[in-house]
Order: sequence, then C-alpha cells, then structure tokens
Amino acid sequence: MNPKLTVFPTTAEINHQGHLVLGGVDTIELAGRYGTPLYVFDEATLRSRCRNFQRVFTERYSDTAVTYASKAFLHSALAAILSEEGMGLDIVSAGELHIAESGGFPPERMYYHGNNKSADELRLALERRVGHIVVDNRDELELLAGLAEECGYTPKVLLRITPGVDAHTHGHLTTGAVGSKFGIPLEQAGEVIARALALTSLDLVGLHFHIGSMISEYQPYLDAIDAALELAAEAAQKYGFILVELDIGGGFGVQYTIDNPMPAIDCFADHIATHLIERCKDLFLPPPQLVIEPGRAIVAQAGVALYRVGTIKDVTGHRYVAVDGGMADNIRPALYDARYEILSAGKANAPETEQVAIAGRYCETGDIIIKQALVPPLVTGDVVAIPVCGAYCLPMASNYNAALKPAIVMVANGESRLIRRRETLEDLTRGDTV
Repeated sequence: MNPKLTVFPTTAEINHQGHLVLGGVDTIELAGRYGTPLYVFDEATLRSRCRNFQRVFTERYSDTAVTYASKAFLHSALAAILSEEGMGLDIVSAGELHIAESGGFPPERMYYHGNNKSADELRLALERRVGHIVVDNRDELELLAGLAEECGYTPKVLLRITPGVDAHTHGHLTTGAVGSKFGIPLEQAGEVIARALALTSLDLVGLHFHIGSMISEYQPYLDAIDAALELAAEAAQKYGFILVELDIGGGFGVQYTIDNPMPAIDCFADHIATHLIERCKDLFLPPPQLVIEPGRAIVAQAGVALYRVGTIKDVTGHRYVAVDGGMADNIRPALYDARYEILSAGKANAPETEQVAIAGRYCETGDIIIKQALVPPLVTGDVVAIPVCGAYCLPMASNYNAALKPAIVMVANGESRLIRRRETLEDLTRGDTV
C-alpha cells in the first residue's frame, strides 16, 4: 500500500488500474464527470470521526457532549450528517445558523460563539431558540440580556474566559493566551460572573475557553481546565455560582503529512477526563458536563482536493507543476505555511521519482501548494489528489483573480452526489449593481 494513503479518507484504496478510489468511486471518473478543481468528501470518514470522538470521550467521562466547530467547514449536507450522528454544533454567525438550519440541524443543539456578535445576530439566535449562547465580553452580556428580556426567551449562557495558556501552536492559531482578542481575562471574569448571575433574563450555566488549533500536546488543555475550575470554585464561594457545563473548545491536531503524526484522540481524552475528575474533587466542585468542540479533527481527513495538471516548466533549481487551483480555494499554504502530501490520482502505484513544486494558477508568488513534492513523472492533463483538505480550505475560499469556486461532491458506497455546483461566470456579477 502506498504510505500516503494513511492521510487520505478511511475508504481510500488503489484499484487495478492504479487509480485512487474514494468511497468506492474512481477519482479519475469524478474529475471527468464534475471537472476540476473538485473537492471530494467521504461520508464514511465523516461519520466514523463523529462516532469515534463520542465513544472515546464518553467511555472516559460519561457526561460529555461533542459539538462540531462548523467554522472548519459547513454545508447543509454536512449539517444533516452531523444531526443524524447526534452531534452538537458550534456556530459563529447568522450565516452558519442559516446553513445549519437548511440541513435540518436542530437549533437547541447549537452553541453560538463569536467575539463581536451584532444585535441582529443575537436577536436571530433568540428567535430561533439557539440552545446556548457563548458570551465573549461584558458589552455582549448586557446587550444579550436586554434582547432576551424583549423577546421573552431565557437562553442558556456560557461565559468565554481567556485562561492565559500558550497552546504551543502557530501564532495565528493561538486563541487562549494573555492578550487574545477572544474572551474575558481571568482577572475580570469574577465580576462578569456576578453580573451574569444578577441578570434574570439569562441562565448562566457554565464557562467556555478555546486555546488554539492544531494542538499536539494535552498539557495546555489541563492548564486551561485548572484556570477555569479555580475560577469556578472561587465564584461558587463568592457568588453562589454553579458550574453546570465546562466547554474546553477544540483544536485537536490532525496529521497532514506522513512524517508528522499526531497523538490519537484517546491520549487527549485520557488526560482530560482524568484531570477534570481529580481537580473537581480537589476543589469540591460537582463534576460538570464536559463539552468539546472538534472541527478540523472531524472533517479534515474526510476531504480531498482534485486538481488537473496544466503547464510544467523547469526554472533554475525548480520544476514547477502548475494545477488549475491554488490559493483561491486553499489559502492555508500561503497563510500558515501549511504542508500537504500529494498523490497522482491516475498513477497511484507508479514510482515517485521526481521532486517538484506544485504551483497554483493565481497571480501571487506565494501561491505554491506544495514546495517540495515527490511525484511520478506528470504530464499535462494528469489529475492529482491532495488529502486532508476538508477543513479551512473551502470556508476561506475566495474569488481572487475572479476564480470560480469549485464544485463539491460527497461519496459513499460507490456513489457520488453533487452537493455544491461549480460557480459560473454569471455568479461573479450576480450581486453587482451599475
């Protein structure tokens, strides 16, 4: 087996023609039928990741709710799958709320996040009876209380705190350190808890924190749990606060390349559950419901980007293989220096004897998808597959250079279905007025 298949969806295999197959469907056939760039999501991988997170955490801490962080990628078809799998949903905008509802996801299982929610967004969340609203700051707390009183609905509220923890990840992915734009600093949190308890139009049920993304160590979670539980214990004594729910966010790292494995989710679950139980005992706190919010770790491996090779040229010290996508559909390499593997979808068993740079088609020097890729000899027209593209590619896609956003298909049991058509030229000017 080609070792690169380990970072592809769980259904990935190579058929007798040497073609990459996902969900029982030949990727060369997919590229021919739907065109490229094409994003392919494997339904079996999505469902297995949801079930694995729920099983692993509830076996160690029975009162755990697994909530998918939809900013990683959201689509109505995905929302329907998440709902069927019994997941919760973390949303951050009215747009995400709308997409989730279009897929039949129940609002009562949603958590509404965001550091600058508008009055209209909060009013919509109240009207839709969103289950939990995660309040980021004091101004939002007062705004939400007034709106809740007006509409006659008392929402469950979590306060987002900034635990002051370094998650040891990329600087752009750190969200819980001192000075972060997110959350309430610990030194202010006690007063905000007291104020929230005094507001009769809100039901304060717990605390939330998020420390970052692509986290490969469990210790930062334990440090943040300590900060939250110590705050809860102090607030219990001073204000009678009862910690019913503790939401520790997500950020669990995923493996993008075969030389950079990540700890299994079991490792995180073991340490988080044990530490939470022990610290609650130490602080005389009743164990709260544990809420986790994996996003990337649910969807990343399920997604594969298919591109078609265009021009190939040799420049001093480089061979550039240009494909028909790039930073408009996947800005992560340019933004975070993200690394990927690549597989020739039609020559998956061929010896990989050439080192090339996989270049995007956009007018930026930084539009290089993979700086050093080992591939078999490629020619114009070949289809290549880049795995682990299910998270943060499509949500950050743009129309840079007036590019058309790619089509998306879902595969399962030998069948494919188009879940988003490719944009057309007419779509580019649909909202224009002259």
